[in-house]
Amino acid sequence: MAVRVDTGLALARASDEARYLGRWVALRGDAAGRPHAIVDKRGARLYVFDADGRLAGHSTVLLGAAPGDRSAPGVGQRAQAGHVPMSQRTTPAGRFDSQPGRNLHGEEIVWFDYGAALALHRLRDDGARGDRLRRLATPSPDDNRASLGCVVVPEAFFDAVVRPLLGTRPGVVYVLPDDAPPQARWPDAALSARAE
Repeated sequence: MAVRVDTGLALARASDEARYLGRWVALRGDAAGRPHAIVDKRGARLYVFDADGRLAGHSTVLLGAAPGDRSAPGVGQRAQAGHVPMSQRTTPAGRFDSQPGRNLHGEEIVWFDYGAALALHRLRDDGARGDRLRRLATPSPDDNRASLGCVVVPEAFFDAVVRPLLGTRPGVVYVLPDDAPPQARWPDAALSARAE
């Protein structure tokens, strides 16, 4: 018998994989009363939840330019130097304890893998901004692979949702894998991929 939990993800038209993980987090109490987020790499979407597990908002995101579920050794140092080979520009899958912080330029970010220099941050005002805005606006997730590995959100979404929840206290960021179902990383026999 499937367990039913209302995470708000059905109304957000989230993928079955994101809905499964949302239920898994809620039933396990895995976020331990902290705000948290689910990154759906296949759908190029971010879902942010408050400390009580209520969906606070969702947005299209940009992700690492290369598919893959692991970070290459030493990628954090190469990212700080601005020299990351295309094949190493991945957004790794997994569960990450997040911390609000600032990057080397003083920009507000949410670190989710400090050693790999990976963060959740707003779209930057740089030379690639126009192209990245276009990628965020298209309905297809296929062109949302454009970062060094960070999860990049529109400025308004960062300011209205990410900063108040994940930008002020520790949280948890869950990143769904590219190459495996969420049940492979977060198994639970009581959940089915379609029950909600």
